[in-house]
Amino acid sequence: MDAETPAQVEKNQTATVPKEETVERGATGETAGGGGGGAAKKEDHDAEYHPPTSYLETIVHLFKGNIGPGLFAMGDAFKNGGLLVAPLLTIVIAVVSIHCQHVLVTCSKKMRDLKGETVCADYAQTVEQCFETGPSKLRGWSRTMGRLVDIFICVTQLGFCCIYFVFISTNLKQVLQAYDIDMNVHLVMLLAFVPVLLSSLITNLKWLTPVSMFANVCMILGLAITLYYALKDGLPEVEERALWTNGSQLALFFGTAIFAFEGIALVMPLKNAMRKPHQFERPLGVLNVGMFLVSVMFMFAGSVGYMKWGEQVGGSLTLNLGDTILAQAVKLMVSAGVLLGYPLQFFVAIQIMWPSAKQMCGIQGRSLIGELGFRTCMVLVTLAIAEMVPALGLFISLIGALCSTALALVFPPVIELIARSEQNKGPGVWICVKNLVILVMALLGFFTGSYESLKQIVKHFGEE
Repeated sequence: MDAETPAQVEKNQTATVPKEETVERGATGETAGGGGGGAAKKEDHDAEYHPPTSYLETIVHLFKGNIGPGLFAMGDAFKNGGLLVAPLLTIVIAVVSIHCQHVLVTCSKKMRDLKGETVCADYAQTVEQCFETGPSKLRGWSRTMGRLVDIFICVTQLGFCCIYFVFISTNLKQVLQAYDIDMNVHLVMLLAFVPVLLSSLITNLKWLTPVSMFANVCMILGLAITLYYALKDGLPEVEERALWTNGSQLALFFGTAIFAFEGIALVMPLKNAMRKPHQFERPLGVLNVGMFLVSVMFMFAGSVGYMKWGEQVGGSLTLNLGDTILAQAVKLMVSAGVLLGYPLQFFVAIQIMWPSAKQMCGIQGRSLIGELGFRTCMVLVTLAIAEMVPALGLFISLIGALCSTALALVFPPVIELIARSEQNKGPGVWICVKNLVILVMALLGFFTGSYESLKQIVKHFGEE
């Protein structure tokens, strides 16, 4: 089978990497070694499709993978958390999420070394290998756990894509209304389908770099102008805003916040696609630098958005901007940024699903036409789901609580506990306590956030 997995992406890069860089990768244990003559030919053949990415290109992708509707939903999150509690919880969630991403990378490298492989496995393969090499009672669960991670990743990434459709159409509907064009939000989604589909037919991560770069520019400019609108007439007094809220609202806050920080599915594909993968997780590497900037933007957007609009803050800050020409330009700009972010989220799910789809259809070789057809079908699926659940804020909270929590906060501590365990010896007190605290926080958010989100969605449809 000629499946385009993250591991193969890494192998395919060897043909395009200069000799001195290959040596550097080998010195850090990150090199993709050659197989036989046939493997070398395959690498030469595929190298043009998967050239390696640089430090800056990877930061661009990481940034875009985390800056989307979740950024503009942080005002709604802070409304549910309170002006005092929300910032503190946001910092905690950010630190824990980034730590768990590092845990995933560390466990993947440990499994690579343990198995004598040359390439770090992706998320699902890492989980499967940790269970495989862990205590004997857990080994029978290895394949099930690997498949479960793949399912969660696909549901999460495609859920993001559905939310992107809702976000784009909600903003475009407001722009049209400003010019006395009253169009149903479902029809606006259909109009957004064509540009979304065209951007989703890009099959190469490196070719997505300029798309992600332009999307980042749109999102950052859009956020800057949105914050200008919020700050230009001053902010209300702090006393006018709630400092904390009740348990049910905090559950909704958790779902939205963890949705915003859930970029863990991108971690291994981005690392494996780098020319110098060791630059990804080092102290001033892609992961820390990129996620620090993302966290600062989330904090600022949430605080200012809730302070300005209070209980009236929308599921997206752009929905509070009014009808001026500049406000409509911002909505168009941010919608374009989200639209161009769709193919990056889509890429991760397709990378998992396409090899299995090829096998089911009996397709041999790379089959570009087959892949493009499959991508088209999956874009249609996300459109159909978005048409059925157009409540943006509730949809974001549900996906965050249900799937993002499991990927970002449940699986990493579990596999670390397994990977750090040795024969007749546990992982150590500190590792156990730390991971149990993370798991308790995650499971609490998982159940309460999912329940409250579903409850509010049912209420929303009942009112309609």
